[in-house]
Amino acid sequence: MSSGIFLPRETVRSRWRQRGPGDISSAMSNDTKPHTRRRPATSSPYPKRKKREREAGHVLYLYGLHTVELALKNPRRKAIRLLATLNAEARLRERFPDGLPLEPENASPPALDRLLGSDAVHQGVALEVEPLPALKTRDLGDARLVLALDQITDPHNVGAILRTATALGVDAVMTTARHSPAESGVLAKSASGALDMMPIIEVRNLGDALEDAKAEGFQVVGLDSEGPESLEETELRAPVLLVLGAEGKGLRQRTREICDTLARLDMPGPIKSLNVSNACALSLYVVRRAIG
Repeated sequence: MSSGIFLPRETVRSRWRQRGPGDISSAMSNDTKPHTRRRPATSSPYPKRKKREREAGHVLYLYGLHTVELALKNPRRKAIRLLATLNAEARLRERFPDGLPLEPENASPPALDRLLGSDAVHQGVALEVEPLPALKTRDLGDARLVLALDQITDPHNVGAILRTATALGVDAVMTTARHSPAESGVLAKSASGALDMMPIIEVRNLGDALEDAKAEGFQVVGLDSEGPESLEETELRAPVLLVLGAEGKGLRQRTREICDTLARLDMPGPIKSLNVSNACALSLYVVRRAIG
């Protein structure tokens, strides 16, 4: 592949995280000692935050034990406050034998419910963070498999897609700056930690980014229910950039025109269409088997 705007994979991986997310030491300095004292409990989980600031969306909370654990272990993630029940803190400390990198504040389950919403499955823990800095196309490196999302806006679907992409060894996920869900606790919970593991490339114009990828040697394959050939029968060669469209409207016209191939998933049963996150799982599995 030509050098162009893309950097070697080692570069993007080092930019993404200088130490692996599973490395506890990556979230702590060598001289960090385990915390033995707790901050006092507070009647409000955000006592110093103004209501208008919270409503403006400047405060981002991740929640759930696994999601919070991986966020704390991600050196690219800036954590601000850790709120936890006594039970949740004990479970977190088991995952950080060298000590938590952030001193937890005591919070009751009702206080967390008020903070996150009664429908949030928080497991007794919430982490206030800053959004991750977005990577750019030049950070893509010599990836073999990239997934692009063409205006998929539902955070549950995007979270599930990130989880699947991480499980199937996708090198990066490409999203648009607009018409994509903002980073949120709902998205992070649906991703089950993958938000802090998967490099996410943000582009202003998806069509231009796909053109750049083609110029760098990527085979751009669009998933389309009306595609002329089956994805399983498509001749695939790495590097592959697989493009998924939103449910209902599918791929946009320019996206379809740029793709080297439009392929469909053939379903043997009477229902021929799938939820986009399920279609993502099947199509990535097919592509991964084909390119190794």
